[in-house]
Amino acid sequence: MSRECIVLAGGLGTRLRSVVADKPKCMAPIGDQPFLYYLLQYLHRQGVSHAVLSLGYLSEQVIDWCNSTSLPLRVSFSVETTPLGTGGGIINALPLLEQDEVFIVNGDTYFDVSFDLFRAFHRNNPAVISLALKPMQNFDRYGSITINERQQITAFREKQFCSEGLINGGIYITSVSFLRSLSLPPAFSFEKEVLEPGVEKGDLYGHVSDTYFIDIGIPADYEAAKNVLAS
Repeated sequence: MSRECIVLAGGLGTRLRSVVADKPKCMAPIGDQPFLYYLLQYLHRQGVSHAVLSLGYLSEQVIDWCNSTSLPLRVSFSVETTPLGTGGGIINALPLLEQDEVFIVNGDTYFDVSFDLFRAFHRNNPAVISLALKPMQNFDRYGSITINERQQITAFREKQFCSEGLINGGIYITSVSFLRSLSLPPAFSFEKEVLEPGVEKGDLYGHVSDTYFIDIGIPADYEAAKNVLAS
């Protein structure tokens, strides 16, 4: 069965501006291709046949590149004219989807999760949204997430030094019907307005995957991604 995915690629990329000044984050060069190339190849390998790119900042660069590149999957574009936040960017992309089940990925993160295992996990639990979680050691850049023995998410913790924990890997699975049921303003944070309140309702579940993860949002990790993804 074909899969659909929203790629959140509308951010300003302010932390990466010192090394990639004139491009959206997803277009940061890795070898002779932009980061987005590697992300779309990954999605294709995971059975995604249609990706909706949720774009904002310098969207024309992304659209021009996609239209001039041979890609392994069909791509559509949802362009925000004013910043909508991660939540608004997701809602803005919904009219372009054709199925109810949808994966959502961050356009500046590469997390080598098996969509087969992730989808099975989601369907085997009473989850409205499932999150792919990455185990990490000695980190302070990310908030941490706690889960119970049923892998139900019980808390999101603020950024602080953590010797060991789980982080939000930036890949979700949910339904278009659930997203359409949200009554929120046009611009909102998916994390603050949907995920954090979802803990109280008990319908968020965390699929733990200790696979390759890189977030190119800061220069040091962008340099690390260049070495791994290009090879």
